[in-house]
Amino acid sequence: MSRKNREFFQTLMFFFTSILSIVGLIAYLWVYTEVDENMLSIEIQMQVEKELQNTVKVLKMDIAQLSSSARISNFARNELKMVPANPETLTIYINQFD
Repeated sequence: MSRKNREFFQTLMFFFTSILSIVGLIAYLWVYTEVDENMLSIEIQMQVEKELQNTVKVLKMDIAQLSSSARISNFARNELKMVPANPETLTIYINQFD
């Protein structure tokens, strides 16, 4: 090859190598940024899940507290002015003269 052709070929190789390196670095940074954003999104979703589970536990405790018989009877007596009913007694006579 002539000297001009060799220099042109080397310049062309340097140019393509530089362009390829720049494109590779840009692709690497783009992938790194996407992975970083996805990891952050996953961490946020995990935190929201923990908060929702905690809220569910608190609500279950509230339901258990509000549905307790002691609370309901106290509310009925004090707020609704209800009184406990007197239990009925039944007397059953058995005819023994058959």
